Amino acid sequence: MGGSELLLTLLGGVALLLWGVRMVRTGLTRAFGAPLRNVLSRASKSRLTAFGAGVGVAGILQSSTATALLLASFAGRGLVTLPVALAIMLGADVGTTLVAQIFAFDIKWLWTVAAIGGVALFSAAEDDRLKNLGRISIGVGLMLLALIELGTVSGAMRESPTVAVLLSALGSEPVIAVLVAAILTWLAHSSLAVVLFILSLAAGGAIGPELALALVLGANLGGAIAPLTALTGSPVAARRVPFGNLIARGAVGIAFIPFLGWAEPALAYISSDPGRMVLNFHTSFNLIVALVFLPLLTWLARFVTWMLPPPADAPDRAVPQHLEPTVLDTPSEALGCAMRETLRVGDIVLDMLRKSLTAIEGNDLKIVKELEKADDDVDALHEAIKLYLIRASKNELDDEESRRYYEILTFTTNLEHIGDIIDKNLMDLANKKIKKHYSFSPEGLEELKRFHGRVVDNMRLALNVFATRDVTLARRLLKEKTTIRIKEFEAAERHFARLKEGRPESIETSAIHLDIIRDLKRINSHLTAVAYPILEAAGELRESRLREKQREGSSAKTPASETAAMPAQPQAPAGIGSAQS
Repeated sequence: MGGSELLLTLLGGVALLLWGVRMVRTGLTRAFGAPLRNVLSRASKSRLTAFGAGVGVAGILQSSTATALLLASFAGRGLVTLPVALAIMLGADVGTTLVAQIFAFDIKWLWTVAAIGGVALFSAAEDDRLKNLGRISIGVGLMLLALIELGTVSGAMRESPTVAVLLSALGSEPVIAVLVAAILTWLAHSSLAVVLFILSLAAGGAIGPELALALVLGANLGGAIAPLTALTGSPVAARRVPFGNLIARGAVGIAFIPFLGWAEPALAYISSDPGRMVLNFHTSFNLIVALVFLPLLTWLARFVTWMLPPPADAPDRAVPQHLEPTVLDTPSEALGCAMRETLRVGDIVLDMLRKSLTAIEGNDLKIVKELEKADDDVDALHEAIKLYLIRASKNELDDEESRRYYEILTFTTNLEHIGDIIDKNLMDLANKKIKKHYSFSPEGLEELKRFHGRVVDNMRLALNVFATRDVTLARRLLKEKTTIRIKEFEAAERHFARLKEGRPESIETSAIHLDIIRDLKRINSHLTAVAYPILEAAGELRESRLREKQREGSSAKTPASETAAMPAQPQAPAGIGSAQS
């Protein structure tokens, strides 16, 4: 086997292994995610009970990283105490090693049975759980096939002089070997896949036992880093669980490095097979970590809390509160999290909308600055929701989930646009009014308050439509679009009437007055957009549009007749046309 072919086969085998692990984890999470989360949330009777729950859940999920993310979610919401969460995490580290032990048996020939059975079950089943069981079986088949390929590559690597030189250099530097394996595991987000890869190299004779043990040590450290980096930006309470696990594994791992040479003879007493030696060290290391730190969990929890103290200030509003990374493999739950975060953004934007007229009316620069900061928060949350939805959509979505995905994405984008209108348009008008010391006429101010109040009410209605997907509410919201358009024309007519009277306040604030009305109408248009997909899905969109035209007093269907049914656009008095700019 040539060098290029060797490298491509190696990379292909690793990719197949990673994808198989992912399929198994995704299938298990979707099929049994809710029961497993219940087990973790209730495992608080004792440290040993919590440890056992961690072993079982990680053994099923085949991932201590997935377990860590689940625990971080519970800890962040106060559902489990930190010592209990750390005990579960220590058990999860051991549970993952037991899964690896199973793959050391000579069961690779089962890959065809697992793959064929999985494809048949996935294709024939209508029940989601059965489909996910099929996905699990396919994943197991891919993992076994990958191990066969990697075993073939390992034998070829043993004969390659170039690879022999590289591995020899790595074997003489155990610290570098540990770091390399840690980085690879962090990139792969799967210590199981990396350990099985090391198993294949050791079993094929490509690497010696001492280098294999150093790589396994690095894989364990990398497996502790992955969930911590995945939770960057999460609340402090959520990050304490993976941080505590990293401290425990890191402390024992660093202490192990000088004794790697002595570990090989000790492991040989149990089994001299290189592959089995790798897995026995993997299990022994995590058992030692558990034995050392289970009695010290209270101390470890205090130390972690000291290292990651609660924030002194109020929580940053720009940090997402509901985008749980633990449920990304379950699209229905992930979409629920995205919806809750979008409603939170809606509350922020609603507060901005309420305060916008206060800033304009009261010449309050403090509120102007506050709304500028709020718009930055909305922009950050919009980006976070968008990226979260993209990650969730990497899984298969059914028709209803796809529809909800686009509804959430569209609504959160419209909320971001509304925030921009408030910040970039309405607050610019507020600054202009403040700098020029303008004042609205009493009638003009009252008119703005009524129009603004109606848009605020429509925003509350839009948030309820988004949350409930109620067709009646959606129809009511859509009718408000026509009402606002009529109110805009009526407000403009009254404003031009005041201009004809020569009211000084109306003349100097004419452009600001009309721009505020225009921007509030734009905001209302973004809000009413949430009704369209709901009415379309209910088959009522055409009916609602016809009713809207009938309410305007026209039975014709042409654009011209529809325009004729609307109140006439008021004309500005001569010499004041520029005031509409």
